Amino acid sequence: MIYDDVVAPILDDMLTGMNCTIFAYGQTGTGKTYTMSGDEKHINGSFAHDAGIIPRVLYKLFSALELEYEEHSVKCSFIELYNEDLHDLISLNDDPVVNNKKIKIFDSTSKRGGITIQGLEEFYIHSADEGLKILQRGLRKRQVAATKINDFSSRSHTIFTITIYTKKSSSSSSTPSSEIFKVGKINLVDLAGSENISRSGAENKRAREAGMINQSLLTLGRVINSLVDPKSSHIPYRESKLTRLLQDSLGGHTKTCIIATISPVKDDLEETLSTLEYAYQHSNK
Repeated sequence: MIYDDVVAPILDDMLTGMNCTIFAYGQTGTGKTYTMSGDEKHINGSFAHDAGIIPRVLYKLFSALELEYEEHSVKCSFIELYNEDLHDLISLNDDPVVNNKKIKIFDSTSKRGGITIQGLEEFYIHSADEGLKILQRGLRKRQVAATKINDFSSRSHTIFTITIYTKKSSSSSSTPSSEIFKVGKINLVDLAGSENISRSGAENKRAREAGMINQSLLTLGRVINSLVDPKSSHIPYRESKLTRLLQDSLGGHTKTCIIATISPVKDDLEETLSTLEYAYQHSNK
């Protein structure tokens, strides 16, 4: 099962204080959003049978925190990147004009570097159920449109981010009691469909969307390649807002995973091979 084999070990790394990212990548209609979100309802205090990665992460996370940590806090955000514009999917203000103007990315002034997202609303949650409600609210706002491949194609990238702060006492017979504080983060990224523009039937506005999608996916690939190339002197984070948003969770002491979703249909063979090639080129790096 994808969660047990892929996600659970990364969640363990996040609990140790690492920044982690999981991408769902592939052609439209192959199950990226289903893999990430699935059935987002909660049933009898737990996730549904067909729940995706995000609901499962929320429930497993709170279960682990309650067992292992004396004190902890959890916050989450849900961002949409559409045509290189940022949208706060869980903002309490539903006016898209207001949201577009106030969400901006700046270089952080802290010693740790990274970025600051001005205007982004982050919500502290106290249970997995609260996290699911935020996920549901955000999914209702996401940009979708019909293409030749899928009647409800996701035309944007979304990033559901969970950040945890933990405190645990540590003591031994030789050292006095002390407290260990850790901060961990996991980005759960549902990428927009990667299909060829001509196959998707994209025209005018839809063609521009597809062009932006492909540009950000190519930049993501270049960033990953640059991070593992010892000869590379420049990491092109700034060439796309997607890679800039994930800058502190790519490379260095982080964990990154790409889940490739493919179609069993013969007519989609070209897209399937393209997806597998992309995932192979940027895996194990």
